[in-house]
Amino acid sequence: MSAAGVATFQRNSGHSLHQLSFEERLGLLIDRQWDWRQSRALERRLRNARLQGPACVEDIDYRTPRGLDRSVVRSLTQQSAWVEAHRNLFLIGPTGIGKTWLGRAIAQKACRDGFTALFLKAAELHRDLAASRADGSHSKLLYQLGRVDVLIVDDFCMAPMTEAERRDFLEICDARYQARSTLLTSQLPVESWHAQIGDPTVADSILDRLVHNAHRIDLQGESMRRNRGGKTVKERS
Repeated sequence: MSAAGVATFQRNSGHSLHQLSFEERLGLLIDRQWDWRQSRALERRLRNARLQGPACVEDIDYRTPRGLDRSVVRSLTQQSAWVEAHRNLFLIGPTGIGKTWLGRAIAQKACRDGFTALFLKAAELHRDLAASRADGSHSKLLYQLGRVDVLIVDDFCMAPMTEAERRDFLEICDARYQARSTLLTSQLPVESWHAQIGDPTVADSILDRLVHNAHRIDLQGESMRRNRGGKTVKERS
């Protein structure tokens, strides 16, 4: 244990480390090592998640009227039960309502609960997949996207998918089906996704793997960004 650790222990406990038995000192050392490893693992999960800014479920704004039920969010984020059950989550609503921030906060909670996560804008996801074809890493990227515990795709179905995009997304959905969780945010209602995906057969296959096993939170109301006039707040989209 470091000198700082010894000083902290003595200050908090009122005892000298040398007053403890060998077994007690060993137990204390093991506990501190465990805490250090857990902290490092969480830092790594958060870094790899690419959440792009601070967001946590404790700072969610429930006062602004937008149809967000505190009990629903709590039930989902309690030990990230939806991830444990390999379910999906859709955050649907107009621009500025806080979908992206909520997605990041829920993903951050999943990381704290021991799960891996990855946040990507839909356009970024498709660009990465297209670039991977050019450099020969396409199969590797698809494998990685299929293995992460929580895949967050922001602004899903904002633009019609190309043939390559929908084929890639179907492969991702196949790999994740009933084994991993996917969080999608979208301005479009789920009923409009089929047309945006394009090919009816592929769209049916994608939505079959996503929708029947999903929680859906429908948000509504005016833009929170516009109402807050650009002020710094805990929650922002």
